[in-house]
Amino acid sequence: MSASGLKTDQAPVEPTATAGRFKLTWRLLLIGVAALVFLLAVTRFVTGAVDLTSGGAINAAVALAVPIGLAGLGGLWSERAGVVNIGLEGMMILGTWAGAWGAIQFDNPWAGVLAGAVGGAVGGLLHAVATVSFGVDHIISGVAINILGLGITQYLSKVTFAEMPGGGDTQSPPVPKPGVVSLPWVGEALADLEARHWFLISDVAGILRGLTTNVSLFTILAILLVPLTFYVLWRTAFGLRLRSCGERPVAAESLGVNVYTYKYVAVVISGALAGLGGAFLSLVASSAYREGQTGGRGFIGLAAMIFGNWRPGGLAGGALLFGYTDALQLRRGGESVHALLLLVAILLAAVAVHQLVRQNRSRAALLTGVSALAVLVAFALTDTIPPQFTSVTPHITTLLVLSLASQRLRMPAADGLPYRKGQAK
Repeated sequence: MSASGLKTDQAPVEPTATAGRFKLTWRLLLIGVAALVFLLAVTRFVTGAVDLTSGGAINAAVALAVPIGLAGLGGLWSERAGVVNIGLEGMMILGTWAGAWGAIQFDNPWAGVLAGAVGGAVGGLLHAVATVSFGVDHIISGVAINILGLGITQYLSKVTFAEMPGGGDTQSPPVPKPGVVSLPWVGEALADLEARHWFLISDVAGILRGLTTNVSLFTILAILLVPLTFYVLWRTAFGLRLRSCGERPVAAESLGVNVYTYKYVAVVISGALAGLGGAFLSLVASSAYREGQTGGRGFIGLAAMIFGNWRPGGLAGGALLFGYTDALQLRRGGESVHALLLLVAILLAAVAVHQLVRQNRSRAALLTGVSALAVLVAFALTDTIPPQFTSVTPHITTLLVLSLASQRLRMPAADGLPYRKGQAK
């Protein structure tokens, strides 16, 4: 073949499917979603925790999932090209400040969206220079970006926002917000069905109302970036070449791929996506930039990416999971999080049965089953969760899902490994 490009029918960058390997299809996905909705309806009916499927909780969950998902998408682009991006948090911080600054300077929220992406991309460019050009350890560079992002925004806030009416050293004046949209004529009907608290019907109505009412245009943009990322990385020659840099960079180089260029592009796009996540926090989730606004969401986004096995669809599911638990702890936290214990016990029991019957892993099944029993006992012996514990629910969820998903993860083969042009295989 010609050395000018990498063709899709040669040198595959990922292992081919083997017999018996699990493959997610649209049918399985729809069955899984339906089963989850049914379990939520059962849990809501048994516990009386109406917020589990309320329109307000679902709407809040989607909004809280967006910055996590955008950070995770940023990590996906970078790590698929072989560059570990621990600096997502710092890039998000740059995006929160730049988003608020751009929206205020141009009196337009979409100028803030663009500025947030540029701010995060600058952080991504610094990370690319350090890791790709100078060969700095990826983790060290990422930590430095996190520290640098916090220090730069603290300084910039003092020299810009502190001089503006309504601003200060640690926050900006109020910013213009992107508009929201709702599906016409369906909101009232869904709200009426939800208020009746019928089993399953009201639950489905609440979920649909949350997904179709008062949704920010920025949220819609973020959702569209998920299938766009999948299409670019898995359905184009550009994406194949980029992924080959994270799997077999030496082989890609031998086929004419400029590995350095693709790594740079991937890490800069990674920073831009993380910056968009930061801009969402200052433009949509809040009414202004505030210091410490990211709250570790860059790291949770990284966890969502790992949970999703470096795939856009799984990443989106992980982000929704973390956003959902975050939304519940903000709305009637003790009651809703306590109700989640029953759902977790059911899911753990299902995992234990799967491990025993389908995977023949009796020891793992026993451990998971004991965990399910312990959670069920905790649910039965308590009526609510103390407030000091509900605030850490998203972080506990992060640890739980990563521990359960650890057996099926496969990172890109050359992720985090140093690369120099012309090096031997």
